[in-house]
This record gives sequence, C-alpha cells and structure tokens, in this order.
Amino acid sequence: MEIIPLAIPDVLSIRPKVFEDNRGFFFESFNTKIFKDFGLEVNFVQDNRALSYKGALRGLHYQVNKFQGKLVSVLSGSVFDVAVDIRPGSSTFGEYVSDVLTGEDRNELYIPPGFAHGYYVISEKAEFFYKCTDYYSPEDERGLVWNDSKVNIDWPIDGDVLINERDKSQPILDDLNLKEKLC
Repeated sequence: MEIIPLAIPDVLSIRPKVFEDNRGFFFESFNTKIFKDFGLEVNFVQDNRALSYKGALRGLHYQVNKFQGKLVSVLSGSVFDVAVDIRPGSSTFGEYVSDVLTGEDRNELYIPPGFAHGYYVISEKAEFFYKCTDYYSPEDERGLVWNDSKVNIDWPIDGDVLINERDKSQPILDDLNLKEKLC
C-alpha cells in the first residue's frame, strides 16, 4: 500500500498493492499499522455504500461537532471525487483537490475532518464505498454548494446533473458558519 499526499497534503491518495491472477484479484484496502506508521491515528466506526447513476452529484458535505474523516473508494464504475478545505486559518482554505476513482484502479482517498466532500458519477453507474471516523449525525450535517464560483471546481460535467434540492441550496464558502467547530 502506497500513501501519496495530494496538492493539499492532508488529503491522501491510497494506492493498494493489487494481486491478480486467473481467479481474480486480492488487495488490502485498509491497514491500521500502515496508517499509524504514516502518522494517521484513525478509528473507523461506520461504513457506507451508495449506488449512483451517470450525472449524479453528491455533496459537498461535512459535519460539525461529530467530525468525520473518510476513506473513500469506488467498487464499480468511476467518479470524480472532490475535497474542499474549509478549515479556518488553513493556508489552503477554500482550495480543493480532486481525483478520479474507479473500480478498476481500486485507488482510495483519505479525507480528514475539516473538508467538505463530494463526488460526480462519470460512468453509467458507480458503487461508492466509504469508511467514516465518526457516526452520521443529521443535526451536525452541513454543506457547501457544489458550484461555488470562489472554489471554482472544474467538474467534468457531461450532460444533466442529477442533484437533490438540499445540495443545490447549500451556502457558498463566504456564507459558511465557520464559528462552528469543524475539526
């Protein structure tokens, strides 16, 4: 397993060592010791799966008070995955990093607390999987609108965007209540 910091170094690309033969493949998707050796003390408490269709955009979500770090991957299909730094005082505040995750490459991203996270489905459908460091808490869930011009995410939009009303109406970066504790 290789861990590679992205342009915002707290967001990490996890590249598993995949063993393939005529029977299929095997790989280790998480190893506490490897994360600890890299300086990451994480305790995952909840796993989630989502199936989404081409053009679906989910996010950008984060939680206050019950902060969630996420280890995200795609089981099948492909997504454009995004993490936006919303940590007050961060030198990369308002910037984003992105990566294309696919079921074929099996790469993962670790997104620490303090980031808004979302993804856009670029294949016909995609099954998304993620591990969280805290439980989902509806009262603590917040969001950043996906098309904020200040963040200026270069989404690879191809056709209609399938997005729910809640995500369409999230606040822009300048209107986030950053007095709430984010991480």
